[in-house]
Amino acid sequence: MTTSPLAGKPAPLSLLVDVPRLITAYYTESPDPSVAAERVAFGTSGQRGSSFNRAFNEAHILAITQAICLHRQRQGISGPLYLGIDTHALSAPAFASALEVLAANGVEAMISEGDEYTPTPAVSHAILTYNRGRREGLADGIVVTPSHNPPRDGGFKYNPPNGGPADTTVTNWIAAQANSLLEAKLEGVKRMPFARAVRAGTTHRHDYLKAYVEDLGNVIDLDAIRASTLRLGVDPLGGAGVHYWARIAERHRLNLSVVEDVVDPTFRFMTVDWDGKIRMDPSSPSAMGRLIALKDRYDLSFACDTDHDRHGIVTPSAGLLQPNHFLSAMVFYLFQHRANFRADAAVGKTVVSSAMIDRVAAKIGRKLYEVPVGFKWFVDGLLDGSLGFGGEESAGASFLRRDGGPWSTDKDGIIACLAAAEMTARTGNDPGQIYRNLARELGEPAYERIDAPATPAEKAVLGKLSPEQREALLLIGAEGLTYEETAVICNTKVGTIKSRVNRARKRLAEILGLEEIDEIGPDRVVQAALREELELRTSL
Repeated sequence: MTTSPLAGKPAPLSLLVDVPRLITAYYTESPDPSVAAERVAFGTSGQRGSSFNRAFNEAHILAITQAICLHRQRQGISGPLYLGIDTHALSAPAFASALEVLAANGVEAMISEGDEYTPTPAVSHAILTYNRGRREGLADGIVVTPSHNPPRDGGFKYNPPNGGPADTTVTNWIAAQANSLLEAKLEGVKRMPFARAVRAGTTHRHDYLKAYVEDLGNVIDLDAIRASTLRLGVDPLGGAGVHYWARIAERHRLNLSVVEDVVDPTFRFMTVDWDGKIRMDPSSPSAMGRLIALKDRYDLSFACDTDHDRHGIVTPSAGLLQPNHFLSAMVFYLFQHRANFRADAAVGKTVVSSAMIDRVAAKIGRKLYEVPVGFKWFVDGLLDGSLGFGGEESAGASFLRRDGGPWSTDKDGIIACLAAAEMTARTGNDPGQIYRNLARELGEPAYERIDAPATPAEKAVLGKLSPEQREALLLIGAEGLTYEETAVICNTKVGTIKSRVNRARKRLAEILGLEEIDEIGPDRVVQAALREELELRTSL
């Protein structure tokens, strides 16, 4: 992995995206559904891509939104749809396209008061709050965001009534319907002009910011943070939570300073990421250069990515914490300071997260719940309270309310950052110090994160395998787990796992035109599986 000479430095003008051209391409470029790279293809976090590449254009959003409307009808989802948006340049036009379709289909759409940007966790929180105690007329949501991807990208993801990321059964159905609509040149898409859609009787304003901020005391011990007088700093990285932090500080009387509150769709204020691209990744030392430089100004500082579902924690003693280090410290702290978590509430982690979490779970006497990559695997547990915490090594986590109920079933960078402040306030040790103490006692696991881009061809090949085959191939081939370990994770028999892997290898050999299964080696299968299934820092 070659590091760019620009890494960690202010972004030069040559790296800045041409926003007018980007938005023009959104409306004028038309995807060709016969080209794999231009079709709708939901990954672990929805549809992502650039309008320049005809991977995120108006036709995609019209088709996907109509497919979501059809999914809602098919599943009997009749409650409001919460529609959120981040600060990427393509998010505003995609929001407009989506609302045109939602209004034409008679969907009760909840858009933000004052056109405020909306973090992913605020949408998940809104869905769960509305659905609490209901059995019918349930709400769901859409978040327009490509997460921490570069400024040229757009993203669009669907959250069903459980509030979390949709599973592959749902996303595969939506993608298939959307591609059919693209092939039919959008015949069957209902739409009305945006000016009418925003004034439609089915379009309503919702104060996501107030609802989320007012409720924070039910998931974080804000009294402890306030009493500690900790000096806190936050950099929203120009993302959807840019106006949330000042309101949090004001409403809950915290000594919290917002380092920068500029919103600029070129993200010119960022330092360049490791590969020479602008990327709003709070777990990257290169992208977090500005906040790291200020580490001695605060007792604790933190940042979130563009949709605020990921976190980055900076301490004077340790600098930017590796995500696995903070996840370990958070697990250790939360389960000792949340008396209302169920006695059998488990610790959730993905298979690629640090073994330190396993050791911490054993130390505090909690069951470990290990899952394949993807936050969707934690949703049910966070919803019913059988998981007290769910976290993945890409700096994404969520956990239960203080009373043991669900808070957000999608990743929540805001509460992760505030949890860092809470544990510092209540223990006198910042997360870096807590982790060092754990490492001295339990040993220091080895960890390295590999970043690799996925080509459209590789994604298309793996997309032809069944979800069960892809999962087995990832765990056996890419993660090096045994058949027995994989069978436990997949809740099936060892023989079934062996069969899935063998069928996957045969299918890949067929697709790739190889004569022998043995020709499929690590370079082709393992790397492809890693690229497709792991949430590496990727720009598609």
